[in-house]
Amino acid sequence: MTEDANVSRVLPAAVVTLVFGVMAVTFLGAEFGEFSTFAGESVVHNIGYALFNLTGYEELSTIPSEGFLAAFLIVAVALDVAVDGAIYLAKREEDGSIVAAVGEAFTDGGER
Repeated sequence: MTEDANVSRVLPAAVVTLVFGVMAVTFLGAEFGEFSTFAGESVVHNIGYALFNLTGYEELSTIPSEGFLAAFLIVAVALDVAVDGAIYLAKREEDGSIVAAVGEAFTDGGER
C-alpha cells in the first residue's frame, strides 16, 4: 500500500477512537437518580387498558393514563392499507392475465 492509503485509514480510526473515548467517559461518569416503581402494579395490563380506552374502570386500570383507542384504530387502518397496497403492487400481468406474487389468489384461473 502507498502512504496515502495508510494516511486515509489513520484519520477514520483516530476519529472512531476519539468518539469511543468521549462516549465511554460520558457513560461511565453519568449518575442516575433513584428509580421509581409502580409498587406491584402491572404496567403491561395498564398499557393494554389505556390502549383500548378502558381507563374509566377503576377495578381494571390502577395507573392513571390517557385513552388511545382512536390512535390504535388509525394505526390499524394505516397498516392494513399498507399491506393491501404492497400486495396490489406485487401483482403483475403476463399475456393479459394477472400473475400474483402470493400464489393463485389473484389470478383468473387460466392456464399459464
